[in-house]
Amino acid sequence: MGQVWGSERGGGSIGALAVLVLLGGVAVAGVLGNRHHDDELPPVDFAKLTASSTQTTIASAPLDPQPFAGTDGLVVHPRAETALYTAPDAVAFGKIAPTQFGATWLPVVEKTDGWVRVLLPSKPNRSTGWIQDENLDRAASSYLVRVHTGSRTIELFEEGKSLGEWKAGVGAKATPTPPGRTFLLGSIIDKTRSASPVVLPLGAHSPTLDTFGGGPGTVAIHGWPRPDVFGAAISAGCVRVPRTALAKLQQVPLGTLVLIDSK
Repeated sequence: MGQVWGSERGGGSIGALAVLVLLGGVAVAGVLGNRHHDDELPPVDFAKLTASSTQTTIASAPLDPQPFAGTDGLVVHPRAETALYTAPDAVAFGKIAPTQFGATWLPVVEKTDGWVRVLLPSKPNRSTGWIQDENLDRAASSYLVRVHTGSRTIELFEEGKSLGEWKAGVGAKATPTPPGRTFLLGSIIDKTRSASPVVLPLGAHSPTLDTFGGGPGTVAIHGWPRPDVFGAAISAGCVRVPRTALAKLQQVPLGTLVLIDSK
């Protein structure tokens, strides 16, 4: 298992959904230290900021400038509600809560002195935001998930080594799986879902549907009871995977990068 350095990984529940806490194979340690700024940012009125979540759209969020690039595996967890900025020392456009589906862990795609740029779970797809490196827990995921909508496959890597490749069901032509880099936002067990009790929500959304399955159109990785869907472009945007793949993906820490391409 890949080591993950940081604080507690998740917890809590959403309605009848039990959150699977990904603690297996995780080492706990270390946080980002507080930074003392010579020029303090103006106070933020959190009540006036839109929260970044799977339920919201923040049109002013800057888009990911390198949507198909990898990262060094760094992920961060805000310990409290945290402001999101368009750039370091710029204007706050939103906020991010410490919990979404359990603890909120976000992949870092860019760094500068005292600031990190993270991928966000809100619309539009590929949204990012800058946050100050104060009051953050820091971790490093050695995993990478790759989804190829052209070949309709999913791959899992740990420290660059393949842990498996499987045929997967991906979005149909009218409801495609959105390309670009996103991340593992949560891990849910819902025993009322007969198709797949285990659901792994991503920080990405259907580009054509505002809602499905009673939710906000959030794309997820999940299982399926019939094997004929694997290798087919058949879903509403989610990625359907075999049971063996889902079992391995359940062990992947929250915040892990997921790269979706058309290969």
